[in-house]
Amino acid sequence: MTRVLITVDTELSALFFQHGADADANFAASIEGRVGARAFGIGWQMDRLGAYGLTGVFFVDPMPALVYGPEVITRVVAPIVARGHEVQLHIHTEWLEWAVTPPVAARGQNIGDFTLEDQATLIALARALLIDAGAPSPSAFRAGNYGANDDTLRALATLGIAWDSSFNAAYLGNPCRIGLTPGQIDPVQHLGVNEVPVAGIFDRTDSIRHAQVCALSAREMAVALDHAAMMQQSTFAIVTHSFEMLSRDRARANPMVMRRFEALCAHVAAHPDLQTAGFADLPAGVVSPDTYSTRLSPSMSRRLVRLAEQAVGTLLYERRIRSV
Repeated sequence: MTRVLITVDTELSALFFQHGADADANFAASIEGRVGARAFGIGWQMDRLGAYGLTGVFFVDPMPALVYGPEVITRVVAPIVARGHEVQLHIHTEWLEWAVTPPVAARGQNIGDFTLEDQATLIALARALLIDAGAPSPSAFRAGNYGANDDTLRALATLGIAWDSSFNAAYLGNPCRIGLTPGQIDPVQHLGVNEVPVAGIFDRTDSIRHAQVCALSAREMAVALDHAAMMQQSTFAIVTHSFEMLSRDRARANPMVMRRFEALCAHVAAHPDLQTAGFADLPAGVVSPDTYSTRLSPSMSRRLVRLAEQAVGTLLYERRIRSV
């Protein structure tokens, strides 16, 4: 059985804050995914997961509490906990630039830009903020932008956070600087932490494309999942975001991405060898670093179909139509 982790990076927008959005407006756009009277954010995602009997993992970034105050993070956490999905720890360190009382002197776009000592301080603070917002003590972490390094894992180990899912081979080198090879597909223990890599496929012979809902077509995701099950891959970690069902400016829904999410849920639910999981469901023993599975090989036809689909999606849902 391949355990499928449908993970949702759940975060307020620092860019929206810079453009003057208050906590309510940022929450509506980034978490609720609100467009007029309808919402396509985490509530919609949990509805779709629930319809298929699936469990999600919501990596929640509590750092905006340093700017907006803690109440907004409580509003993020409460519905996830109420509906029985996992809340785990996410962190975007760019919020430090506007923090009322910064916990460290340094600034950086990613957690891996900080010293080991500062990383431990920031992760400990973020964990406390998340727990204060009503989440259980997190057992897993993901760096914003996948911008972790080996010191991040050392800090997690020191803090007793057993799992990480910041390693993304598609981002390896910049900003992900965790010392694993691109061939690492299955979980592995690294520097005292169990690392669960973000899944991916070969987009081209020398290029990996990660398994994000807006990055792979429904067909590519389904074939990748089938391949993982056939190869008896232990985990397959998929990424989406709380705002990913919207256009980039979050002004309208994106039905193309919504159809992908729905198709993903349907495929996992129907497959006898796939099962959604949280980090609490993963076995304590992890695969050794030299037992790589085989990543799905590239397909020109699948790639061309996705490129055409995304071009149409951009035309229909990303560009404003100006009145003449």
